[in-house]
This record gives sequence, structure tokens and C-alpha cells, in this order.
Amino acid sequence: MFCGILPPYILVSIVQNGTPDERRRALATLIFTERLRGQRRALAALPVITPVGEKRRDVFDAQKKTRLPGKLVREEGSAPSQDVAVDEAYDGAGSTYDFYLEIHERNSIDGKGMRIDSTVHYDTNYDNAFWNGAQMVYGDGDQRLFARFTASLDVIGHELTHGVTAHEANLNYQDQPGALNESFSDVFGSLVKQRTRLETATQADWLIGAELLLPQVQGVALRSMKDPGTAYDDPVLGKDPQPSSMEGYVVTSDDDGGVHINSGIPNHAFYLAAVAMDGFAWEKAGKIWYEALTNRLKADSDFADCATQTIAAASDLFGKNGIEEKAVREAWKAVGVSSSRS
Repeated sequence: MFCGILPPYILVSIVQNGTPDERRRALATLIFTERLRGQRRALAALPVITPVGEKRRDVFDAQKKTRLPGKLVREEGSAPSQDVAVDEAYDGAGSTYDFYLEIHERNSIDGKGMRIDSTVHYDTNYDNAFWNGAQMVYGDGDQRLFARFTASLDVIGHELTHGVTAHEANLNYQDQPGALNESFSDVFGSLVKQRTRLETATQADWLIGAELLLPQVQGVALRSMKDPGTAYDDPVLGKDPQPSSMEGYVVTSDDDGGVHINSGIPNHAFYLAAVAMDGFAWEKAGKIWYEALTNRLKADSDFADCATQTIAAASDLFGKNGIEEKAVREAWKAVGVSSSRS
């Protein structure tokens, strides 16, 4: 599994519609992505076990090359650097670590104190950020369509959550389980950002990657959990293809069976549930989804399984037939997903 924040269908659109330089870079990224899929295990490293509550963040500079991890430029407790990407990667890893520890009592990505390594300035004008099973990697963007990929805190939270998922439900990266894998990353990426900003569910923008699109792009973000399918409509990037309900579910062999496309459906269900509960989304809706991810879902779980297990988790955590259970049940119903507890 290769988990990158930029969906392949955006890269394909750039190959089809961009300038010669944009096409060349997008094609190179697509080819490189396929190569990384086969290298993921080789890239993985043994985690370092540290005490609960003790962050361990190292940031490396690839210096526009592709050898990982690169040159160590900032380590835990050191002063900010003169490089904004280095400091964004460091701070974003810290915000994500704090979120999981303080809200879910989870000791880092694997729950056992895994060190969080990050590499910035990966390759030249590289349009993506990814978790490779051992560390985070960030490109600087092409500076024509995309800004540096460390600029978006929810992107950092999203990619690191792929590591959490791999150590928990380990949802298969294909079809509906894969769309759930992507959705859980969007959910917790957004919650990391919301908690850092102290935003309620109604105050939050529910956008993923809003800081990545440069002004010339006609769009606001890579995805919208509030209104899937509306994040962008651009001559080069194409139109956001995400459905908000099962009525628009996309059956495809591309994108690992539509994992980035159909994740809009469970994304929208979480948004609806969180807003219905009101208040800070990480306090109730987030805990329900975390309980499902860590204790109830399996590798082959589909949307109906997720609906069933989040409804059950809401009942168990906050009381049978309470407003939380009702909010979750109604959210899944609104996006057209049935559960065995409906």
C-alpha cells in the first residue's frame, strides 16, 4: 500500500490538461508512485520505543533528492530552524502526537512510542506527501498548482493516521475498505486541525488540503467533507469526483477501486454526525470513530460494517438510544448506507 495525499486522478488530469512542464512532473509522480508501492516494505524501518508522553521527532532534508531519510536538520527539543518546511513538519508531527496522546491515550502512531521521522524537500517540485510505513515524506510542490505539502496540518494528520490504521484495523487498501482507510485519515486529519485551532464542528471548514492549492487553481482544497464533490473545478485538475452518498458511488478499477473518490461517502457521514452532536467534534464523534477503528473493524470491513460498528460504539460510549447514537444512525442513513442496527 502507498498512501499519498494527492489522488491519482488529479495527477492523471494534469497529464491530460497541463502545460508540458506540468504534464512531465505529474507523469513522473505517477510512475514514481507505482515504484514506491513495490518498495514500501523495503522503506520501512523498525520503530524506536519511547516512554508514554515523550515525543521523538526528527526532521531530515532530502535536499531535492530521493534518498531517505536525508540529512538530519532538526531533532526533538531543538530550536526552530530557518526553514519553514522543516518547522511545519516538526510542529505538525507534534500536533498529531499530542492529539492521539491527550484525546485517545495513544502513545504515538503504533501505540508503543514510535518515533515520528519526517523528510522534507523530497525530489524536485514533487507534488505529494506520503507515509511509507516508517516515516513521513513531503514534496515542495511545483509552485504553479501546488504549494509545499507541509503547509497543511490536516494533510500531516491524514498521512500519519494511515500509520495508526495500519497498526489497528489495517483496512485493505482496495474498494470500500480502502475508501474507509482514506476516510479515517481525513476524519482524524481534520480533527487534529480542529483541535489545534479550537474550532467546534460548526466553525470548522471540513476541508482537506486547503493550503495546497495555489491562487491560479479554481478550487478551495483537495476534498470537502462538508460537501464532497465541490472542492475544485479546474481546467487542469479537473472536477472533484467525490460523491456524498451511495447514489453517486463510483465503481472503478482505477484508484485502487476508487479509494480516494468513494471516501467522500463516509467522510460526509462523519461530518453530519459531528455537526448533529455539536460542540468539539473530537470529544464525541471522534471518540466513536476511534473506538470503531481500534477495536471493532477488520481488514475487510465495508461501509455497512463501519455504520454498524460506529452506531454500536456510540451506544456503548454515550448510552443506548442517546443523541449520539441517533446522530450516527441518521448520518449513515443520510448518505445511503444501511447497517444491521438501523
